[in-house]
Amino acid sequence: MEAELRSRDAYVMRRSQIILASRRGEKASEIAKNLGCSGGTVRNTINAFNEHGLECLKKKSCRPKKLRTIITDTEKERIRDLLHTSPRNLGKESSLWTLEMVAEVSYEWGLTAHKVTAETIRQTLKRLGINWRRAKHWITSPDPQYELKKSNETD
Repeated sequence: MEAELRSRDAYVMRRSQIILASRRGEKASEIAKNLGCSGGTVRNTINAFNEHGLECLKKKSCRPKKLRTIITDTEKERIRDLLHTSPRNLGKESSLWTLEMVAEVSYEWGLTAHKVTAETIRQTLKRLGINWRRAKHWITSPDPQYELKKSNETD
């Protein structure tokens, strides 16, 4: 345990200091004051040591154990269909979708139950197998002669 006091990892060093101070009989509030941390940190460390022993010195992942999906499978498919529609048909001034615009329109039109961020939309598209880019093959123009103009060279 005392070897851990010289650890390069601040997490391990701090927890070792807390455990050794507790073993010397210091109160949690005294330890917190001496080490400049909260009383809750001290109590959590002592409880973890009592429950898991030296395993409590290893830092665990902060990532959630289970991801909560905000957008349901049905909503994912609605968003996929939305991308095949021109933003102009939905009252937007652009013919290009942006992630922010997809998030905004999907909530406004009731495709998603909650307002979501552009990052949530990006992750949803990734789960659908769509690597987000400004996908020009999805873009259309409101101009009735768009295809004709697109196929002809400029004079």
